[in-house]
Amino acid sequence: MEPEHDEIAAIAAQWERERPDLDATPMLVIGRLFRLTDALDRRLRPPFAAAGLGNGDFDVLAALRRAGAPYTLSAGELSRTVLVTTGAVTKRVDRLRARGLVDRAVADADSRGRLITLTPEGVALTDRLIAVHLDNQRRLLAGLGDDERTHLAHLLGQLAATLAEGDEEESW
Repeated sequence: MEPEHDEIAAIAAQWERERPDLDATPMLVIGRLFRLTDALDRRLRPPFAAAGLGNGDFDVLAALRRAGAPYTLSAGELSRTVLVTTGAVTKRVDRLRARGLVDRAVADADSRGRLITLTPEGVALTDRLIAVHLDNQRRLLAGLGDDERTHLAHLLGQLAATLAEGDEEESW
């Protein structure tokens, strides 16, 4: 079912009219993904902001919680897990540490390394927020049936794998 007013389809149609020699249909996917990313971010962020968390803070808490007891990762592991630089991780950890949600300690094996661990307060907040977050995601996907969600998840997984392969091959 196509939406009644689809700005991305209108843009693709304009390109089709102006440059019929070009195939603008990739915009129907990429343009919609960009629009959806912004729309989803606006709808997913409020519970984290209400909990006093800045952008990306929950990602750090969730990565530590998913790691399992004792809910500890090195700064490098956190960086790879949340897909940001170690500098960005440090800023997030500093904010979370100031709130008593994580602790930072020197790694036994390497005195230059730091280990970040969820505090009991961090575990409790993360457990509460992940339930809210998943309910929010479920609500946002409610317009799709189970089979549609499964199919969309599969297609997005295929796209992600294709892009990951392309990252290995490209050298801009």
